[in-house]
Amino acid sequence: MEIICTITGIINTHHPKQGITDLINAGFSNLLLDFSRFCPPEELENIGISSKKSHAVTAPIISQTPEKLGEVVAPLLTHYQSCHLQTPVAQAPYLRANTRQVNLTSLLLSLYKESIHICGQAGCQFLIIPPLFSGIDKRDRWKINKDFYLRLLPTAKEDHVTILLENQCGDINGHLTRGVCSDPQEAAFWVDELNREAGEERFGFCMDVGICNLCGQNIQEFVLTLGNRIKAVVLRDCDGHKESSWLPFTYSGFERCGTDWLGLIRGLRKIGFDGELILDFSTTATAFSPFLRPQLLNLAKATGEYFRWQIGIENLLKTYKSRVLFGAGNMCRNYMKCYGEAYPPLFTCDNNAKLWGTSFCGLEIKAPQCLRELPTDCAIFICNVYYREIEQQLRDMGIGNPIEFFSDEFMPSFYFDRLERRE
Repeated sequence: MEIICTITGIINTHHPKQGITDLINAGFSNLLLDFSRFCPPEELENIGISSKKSHAVTAPIISQTPEKLGEVVAPLLTHYQSCHLQTPVAQAPYLRANTRQVNLTSLLLSLYKESIHICGQAGCQFLIIPPLFSGIDKRDRWKINKDFYLRLLPTAKEDHVTILLENQCGDINGHLTRGVCSDPQEAAFWVDELNREAGEERFGFCMDVGICNLCGQNIQEFVLTLGNRIKAVVLRDCDGHKESSWLPFTYSGFERCGTDWLGLIRGLRKIGFDGELILDFSTTATAFSPFLRPQLLNLAKATGEYFRWQIGIENLLKTYKSRVLFGAGNMCRNYMKCYGEAYPPLFTCDNNAKLWGTSFCGLEIKAPQCLRELPTDCAIFICNVYYREIEQQLRDMGIGNPIEFFSDEFMPSFYFDRLERRE
């Protein structure tokens, strides 16, 4: 799983050095190649619309001459390459949900072909291309989009780029509704049919969690329906009512997160997701002072790592041939309930001397000193909220084994009769 950072609110495309430096210092090595930064939706929609003052076309040259896109993007890509930054995923230019433009198909086709070429040259594996929707009757969506995506197929094959469809919101007089590919069954059908026509897996899906939240959908069900068609996930928080991109876990109301992260992580674990995690916190980044953004980026990187850890917890367990647990409480019990059979621990240990020599969930409880006798490749999974404190305790004891954290926040199931702390 790669963590990919969006650049809106962080990198000024005309003066990118400071933003790039901040991202590198925070530990990011993968960035989203966002073509919409060079061809914004509001400018796309101004094609052919005259200004009241000058009666001149207000859209920029890039929107009128798509072949210029590569020239405009090149300086930023050069900066990325000189700093050894990768761009595994790109975002194609797109139209806003409330657009009234209905005659931009030819322009979008040219822009997307040029975007694919740039991705091929930059070593970018995936390009997110949203479905067409403006001015299209619902009954004709699949037919028109099928023809549109298949016209992009030869270019995608030539440049070895996989096209990712994305779930969309609709807009009816300012009210957000479920748009194209917001229904997971529809999205799965589209991807499968396009791949069947392609004769290979040249299409996939990018799941935007913010859109799922705005559409009021069951996020876990969405993930499970699409399964391994999902190649990328956009992680962003919002209030469920209006478009925004907050850093995950930072939007909350009534002491609850605005997004069902529990459902997302459970679903991604279930399908064995190992794709791209795209962190979009552009609303948060834009709201922060430039002087505070370096600290925000550190938090964003830690948030991305947290998702990678939580989603890939089972893969982490598979890494080790043997393991023991530290802690004989609720987390240990949830571990044994969810993973004890597939990845059985040798034993567990606890700092409470009264428990030594007894058993818990079928495991013998030993003293921490017993960990010194473990083979060096046996991992210790800390099943306790005081992770850092216990890790330091073990290191101070001279234990050099791999130490991992185990959290029961997103387990497939819980025990609701929580154990009281035993002194």
